[in-house]
Amino acid sequence: MKTKVKYKILEINKNRSIFKEDEIIVEKPYTIFVNDKEIVTLLCTPKSIKYLTVGYIFVEELIKKKSDILAINILEEKGLIYVSLKEFSYKLYSKKTITSSCGKGTIFYNELDSFNSKINTSNIIINNSKVSRVMKKFTTQSQLFKETGGVHSCGLCIDDRIIVFEEDIGRHNAIDKIIGYIILNDLEVKDKYIVTSGRLSSDMVIKAAKINIPAVVSKSAPTNLSIEIAKSLNLTLIGFARGNKMNVYTQSGNILIDRKFKLNKDT
Repeated sequence: MKTKVKYKILEINKNRSIFKEDEIIVEKPYTIFVNDKEIVTLLCTPKSIKYLTVGYIFVEELIKKKSDILAINILEEKGLIYVSLKEFSYKLYSKKTITSSCGKGTIFYNELDSFNSKINTSNIIINNSKVSRVMKKFTTQSQLFKETGGVHSCGLCIDDRIIVFEEDIGRHNAIDKIIGYIILNDLEVKDKYIVTSGRLSSDMVIKAAKINIPAVVSKSAPTNLSIEIAKSLNLTLIGFARGNKMNVYTQSGNILIDRKFKLNKDT
């Protein structure tokens, strides 16, 4: 399915104006049914929909592992997704919400949700030079952003490599796609970290914690609640990672500021 379409627009630049074709990102609703019960409609970019679905139902705690899923049937043109699970109780998930996951983020989210996330116990080593190299690659990798300016990006990284890259109109959708990929491909994540183009809100941190990601890096800012939750879950949080600069807000394991120095947890 197309992820972008062309529209004729009027471009105004100072005292000049011209009609031209502009590429616009596609926003499409997909309604998820679990065991024939409608649970949510997500507004998203029609790409990697299976990963989005699996990531979403994992974060919402409808599944704990890949084997909980019996089948997924995606009707692309109709925007319908049918998920069959071994077990599912509809009583807790009866509310229907249409969301791009850019605002509230998730229909079942509340601050207490952080207590259902896992305390990180990995000893990941993050070298700031490698993170800087990753961010330089990351900010130029999205062809959809170059063409439309209308998507957020998210990547799963190890050292200075991006091993999975996803994009969507919603930053929460983008990280759900990464989580879905991790689950369906049985990836070990204790030595990996997530990078995102969007701000680090509390629900983004919770999503990462639920899949046991030990660190999240963004070129944007965190919120105070995301910092507090990251502290409580022993998760590394890095923001404003641009060029050779970055802010380390919380840390777990080891963060190498360079080859000689390590950030002291008490500073």
